[in-house]
Amino acid sequence: MADMFKQRAKKLAAERAPLAERMRPHEPAAYLGQQHLVGPEGALAGVLSGAEGATVRNMILWGPPGTGKTTLARLVAERSGMVFEPLSATSSGVKDIREMLDRARLRLGADSQGTLVFIDEIHRFNKSQQDSLLHAAEDGLITLIGATTENPSFEVNAALLSRCRVHVLKPLDEAALSDLLDRALAEGVQVKNVRTDDEGRKALLRYAGGDARRLLSAIEASCDLLAVEPADARVLTPQILERAVGERMLRYDRAGDEHYDLASAMIKSVRGSDPHAAIYYAMRMLAGGEDAKFVVRRLAILASEDIGNADPGALNLAASAIQVVNFIGLPEAEYTICQLAAYLALAPKSNSAARARITAHKVIRETGELPVPMNIRNAPTKLMKDMGMGKDYHYAHSYEGGFYPEALLPNQIEGTPVYEPTDHGFEARLKKRLAELEQMIRDSKEPE
Repeated sequence: MADMFKQRAKKLAAERAPLAERMRPHEPAAYLGQQHLVGPEGALAGVLSGAEGATVRNMILWGPPGTGKTTLARLVAERSGMVFEPLSATSSGVKDIREMLDRARLRLGADSQGTLVFIDEIHRFNKSQQDSLLHAAEDGLITLIGATTENPSFEVNAALLSRCRVHVLKPLDEAALSDLLDRALAEGVQVKNVRTDDEGRKALLRYAGGDARRLLSAIEASCDLLAVEPADARVLTPQILERAVGERMLRYDRAGDEHYDLASAMIKSVRGSDPHAAIYYAMRMLAGGEDAKFVVRRLAILASEDIGNADPGALNLAASAIQVVNFIGLPEAEYTICQLAAYLALAPKSNSAARARITAHKVIRETGELPVPMNIRNAPTKLMKDMGMGKDYHYAHSYEGGFYPEALLPNQIEGTPVYEPTDHGFEARLKKRLAELEQMIRDSKEPE
């Protein structure tokens, strides 16, 4: 009797699950997109086809939301005969990991069955959590698949990353999303006889922006509105979609030309000192579904590239804005982005840091790896000191004004100007200071 109730509960839960969950494929053939991974010549083709000798390796699946990371991990587990053990990066602690490893050890010893541990948003795991998986992943006790929307080079522990292969998942293209749309209306939605017109289909695909989950959620919400209509009037139009998702539909493709056009317009508006245009284009991107982190990162780059030392506070404000955006998210983070865009647009401008970067790289390319002058080399040992390293180094703080006039560039490029400050904003003071220091160096070389 208990088993019967469990089966009934399981069936009802499946029927009430969100459309995105009900549409999750259970066979590789039904998996949409990512042909570079699952196609005949894909990196995971052998595992998914059950080819003899194909081995599942520890891996990181890196890609935007709704590109099939979780589904792919489940398919790998099912096709390889391993038990799927999901962990939450936000709620699973070291204790949970240890308990999971105990189960994996028992399973392997008793039944010779492997365990595939899936960690969604693995970038949210702290160092101790990631470290606790290291030995188990390396020794073969578990096979680890981590999923992340963030660059694993920056967000995943280097030791753990070195034990994993990174597979990049791409936003789903229009063909894959269109196929998913047709399947959902034919097989997935609980409201029958729903169809789209041409404009409705275009609006749905544009709204999805390569995200399957976003597409299915929009379809489900639209079908809820159409449920009260007669069967022959259930047409999913742009107007229905707009009502369903509760926001204005904008022509914005996060992976297409509009993405780059609006980002370029925002940057050039800030550079051109127009706060009105800068804020307008920033909000256009966000209203179209752009990631707030992308917008604030572009502004932070600009704070150094186009403002720099003309207003050193610009970079501090940009760094603070990044923290705020990461902490509070949208929509409230829009206030912070507007504040930052306005400040940067009205700040004095200087591209001297950008020019210095170009000059330094040019000098390095042309002159190669020049030896560091002996007087400013590191000399932590007696042998190195005996070799002359660090000899005649002048500790600047021991001299008047905290400065000793000496050449510090390699001899071959001595006197080469790399940083050339402008007369704009605070940088004018730095330019004056640099001129004074260079004059002191010239004076020190003149014969008395």
